[in-house]
Amino acid sequence: MHTETAALATRRRPARPAKVRKGAIRPEFVPPAPPLRGIGELADWLRQDGTRAVTVVADPAVAGQPVTTKVCAQIESVGLTPTVIVLDGPTGLDEVAEAAARLTPDELVVGIGGGTTLDFAKLAALSARHPDFPRYLTSPQRSGFLVLPPALGSRARVLAIPTTLGTGSELGTVACFARDGAKLLATGSCLRPVAALWAPEATETLPAELIADGALEALFRTVSPYTGDDTDLPEQDAEVESLAARLVVAGYEVAALRAEMRPVPAALRLRIAESSGESQIGRINIGRSPYAVKCWAMANELSTTLNLAKMRTVSALWPVLWRHTLAGDTRLGSPARVHRLWTTLRRTAPWLSEDPADGLLQLMRDWRIDRTVRADAARIDRATTRIMRGWGAGLPILDELSAADVRALLTEATEPASGASPAARGPQTLGDATRRP
Repeated sequence: MHTETAALATRRRPARPAKVRKGAIRPEFVPPAPPLRGIGELADWLRQDGTRAVTVVADPAVAGQPVTTKVCAQIESVGLTPTVIVLDGPTGLDEVAEAAARLTPDELVVGIGGGTTLDFAKLAALSARHPDFPRYLTSPQRSGFLVLPPALGSRARVLAIPTTLGTGSELGTVACFARDGAKLLATGSCLRPVAALWAPEATETLPAELIADGALEALFRTVSPYTGDDTDLPEQDAEVESLAARLVVAGYEVAALRAEMRPVPAALRLRIAESSGESQIGRINIGRSPYAVKCWAMANELSTTLNLAKMRTVSALWPVLWRHTLAGDTRLGSPARVHRLWTTLRRTAPWLSEDPADGLLQLMRDWRIDRTVRADAARIDRATTRIMRGWGAGLPILDELSAADVRALLTEATEPASGASPAARGPQTLGDATRRP
């Protein structure tokens, strides 16, 4: 492990010049409509929309909860009888096709649940509206990143009601789906829901630890394109810095409430939802490379390999990638921009370490984020193979990293499967970092 990690640390490549803007996100995007605030607004929206049929796709955890019963009551109040699909089984492409076969092309799908449920609703609605849409999801390719064509439209006939925080799927133009044992990411304006609804009932039973995870996920999505692309964009950079600072404040408010064993109030949950949504709509990333976020690609495949929540693997990998970036490995990001971001965030949280990687670890400990990931060598090798197939070996996101580089990063970010030694996770404090051979 130490040999591979040392090799990664010594392989430095110069940053790409700022003028190289291959694949930069373009300014021509359509912002989402402002989300509805409260279930009581749904009936009026349905009347204006004029839909004649509604199917509700609900996560089983909330199918019998007030959020779902109140939504169904609103639908019935305008003279419609909703069909309800509870996702209590697999959610793969076969199930998407089965759900789509029950929908009419213009039918409104109301998704109530977390990211998996909302993504399922988007894919089913698009499959019903565009009979040729499934071929884009099933066409043979090795890339884990699928770009959908503009011809599929600018909206999905979905009204998204998130019951978790952090994904921002209700306002985003992306959807994850499983195929052949892999998890792929599709992106396109056609995946943005026609409307979103934030309601306190939707997150009132969400455990505090998942609210903390949600705040961290929104922070990660906000800052990763900023730190992964070395191009200065004054307007967008200022928006990222402001949004990230607000998320840090919210995350510490959640941490304080957890320490006192008090519930997280609806107003704070709404602020986190708003910030998460803002990180998804695209405005803050105009002009940035869409291939700047290295950590997500690796964490996605590691989580699939180990059957862990994605934020667990993100939390394990993120400080490791920052540490190597700060040591000069510009393939993983911009050291200057990591420092610039962290300087800004420390104005909000001055107790955090001046070293960004150590400060990020400190923030995660303060927020009580579980970032323990255990994996033996065989599973790390398996994850490495998946990462290289889906995102590297000539593909643009990880095009400069070798399999040995990726394996070293995964090894440093994880503990042995037995849990016998935490050393494999890399330095945890600034003192450890300076003592490390």
